[in-house]
Amino acid sequence: MEIIQYVLIGAIIVFIILKMKPASGVRQLTTADLKKELNDKNKQFIDVRTPMEFKGNHIKQFKNLPLATLHTETGKLSKEKEVVVICQSGMRSNAAVKKLKKLGFTKVANVKGGMNAW
Repeated sequence: MEIIQYVLIGAIIVFIILKMKPASGVRQLTTADLKKELNDKNKQFIDVRTPMEFKGNHIKQFKNLPLATLHTETGKLSKEKEVVVICQSGMRSNAAVKKLKKLGFTKVANVKGGMNAW
């Protein structure tokens, strides 16, 4: 029975690591990089946290498009401009940039560490 538990734990660890892996073709920004780019009018800044989290604390230039509704809200975004995505820790924003890539957005960036790093 113990071997099955080890295999199961190993599979869970591999799954978590793969989910955390940055999406290919996505620019990974530090918060220091983000500070330099916040006033760039050729970028769109979206925060994929819940409306409650966003209301509690957010960066002025970011618009709230929660991850749960992102697929229905992409019409509000231009595929011509880079989309910079943030969340609380970087996990949801990483999932969001992967989703945006699948939807045909070619210029996307993820803020590493999210608001926790801000």
